[in-house]
Amino acid sequence: MGTTVSLRFAGALPGAAVLHAVEAGFDDYDRRFSLYRPDSELSRVARGDLALRHASAELRERYADALEWRSRTAGAFTPHRPDGVIDLNGIVKASAMAAAADLLDTAGEADWLLNVGGDILGRGTLAGAPWSIGIADPADRAGLLATLTLDGDRCALATSGTAERGEHIWRRGPQPAGGASVYRQVTVRATDIITADVLATAILAGGREQLDDATARFAIDVLTVAADGALTATPRLQHARGLSPA
Repeated sequence: MGTTVSLRFAGALPGAAVLHAVEAGFDDYDRRFSLYRPDSELSRVARGDLALRHASAELRERYADALEWRSRTAGAFTPHRPDGVIDLNGIVKASAMAAAADLLDTAGEADWLLNVGGDILGRGTLAGAPWSIGIADPADRAGLLATLTLDGDRCALATSGTAERGEHIWRRGPQPAGGASVYRQVTVRATDIITADVLATAILAGGREQLDDATARFAIDVLTVAADGALTATPRLQHARGLSPA
């Protein structure tokens, strides 16, 4: 998927079989969905070498999931590029993380942290304290904007932004230059990683209108950095370490 996967345990490592199963799961998602690999199933669909109706059930299910999220976000999240090519990168990374979590939960692992390209999913604690996650400052990649924790049911964290990959998100509608409605970075904390990842992308694409809609309809916490540097944080994040009280 063009990124790095890391898995940290607060206690002893699980058995080799569990770790191998997690690794195999990510390998399978990579072979099937990565557009970085010309031999992947999704790359064959994107090139027109494989008709979607003839693709695997797994690929068609993820496409259906993405279409459902397009509907739930009124089109701010979409599995299609502007040229019409199917691109499932916005959902398959999170789906692979959710599948890995299911494996770890089934194996009885209680205290772990999974990091895939900066998106985070965790369980339990680190030495009795909540897992703490540093959020990079888009204006200074060596610095931290804030430190957020994975608390209670809010155990997933995803960030979408332009600092590392530039303008790779198709923004919906006209965007006022330099305004606070244009986001440079969006971090979403949610109960599951798919919701966090999809809504971080949707809010980055849809701006303030999408932020208001998402926070009204979903159980999420959001931290945004506008193009002009202005910060916004929903109530549960307003006293995060590194941020000034709102």
